Amino acid sequence: MTQQATGHISIQQLSKTYPTQNNDKLTVLDDINLDIQPGEFISIVGSSGCGKSTLLRLLVGLENSYQGQIQVDGKKIFGTSLNRGIVFQDHRLFPWLSVRENVRIALHQSKLTRAEEDKLIDEHLQLVNLTSFANAYPSQLSGGMNQRVAIARSLVNRPEILFLDEPFGALDALTRQNLQDELQRIWQAEKITMVIVTHDVEEAVFLGDRVVVMQPHPGRIKRIVDVPVVHPRKREDVRLHNIKNDILLDFSDPFKDQLHSKPAKFSDYQFAW
Repeated sequence: MTQQATGHISIQQLSKTYPTQNNDKLTVLDDINLDIQPGEFISIVGSSGCGKSTLLRLLVGLENSYQGQIQVDGKKIFGTSLNRGIVFQDHRLFPWLSVRENVRIALHQSKLTRAEEDKLIDEHLQLVNLTSFANAYPSQLSGGMNQRVAIARSLVNRPEILFLDEPFGALDALTRQNLQDELQRIWQAEKITMVIVTHDVEEAVFLGDRVVVMQPHPGRIKRIVDVPVVHPRKREDVRLHNIKNDILLDFSDPFKDQLHSKPAKFSDYQFAW
């Protein structure tokens, strides 16, 4: 009997509101419907305020108040779970702990022996190419290396799904590209479901099997774009370039380059004096 693949996410008619000071409701997400297959890499892209990070928090289980349905492998989400890992933009490492011990923190609820923990940690440090830095401290590493430690920590419990909330947003362009390549390699090696939230369209297209394009006020899915290019991908692939440009059109302002039909007069302005 074959084992059923895990890591399936089903989102149906999902909406999220927050109360305001005027006792009104601010709708952040509205009627989100998305089906993510096991082992799929999904990119969620959108401008600030489109609710993409809120959506990720709901999927991780950091917030439980919403309308609609979120299921993982046919079961409703209740709170956080070791089966759902998360990587934030800030690596959130403990500066007084070594790389090895920072990764070990994620295993504090496991029933593994110390030797079993060490073996698992070594495997994941090797996965992110940090074996020789196991005893280093975060202050001795670059920003990109610290983020790789965070990725190792999030994977050490063997989650079925890994969520990434703009994980490379604070890094310089060259480091960001290198880590995107690393993440692509890790995803192929681990064969788990990954969902990344980003405002970088090029990153979204390079990594994702599909790109979910969101629009703001309230946050809705505008469209879902397939990226039919096999992994591992090359950045110079013209197909990726064309898909990126197509998605960028969703964020262009058709009026931004147009001049006013009539120039404003000096008398039209109001001054404070």
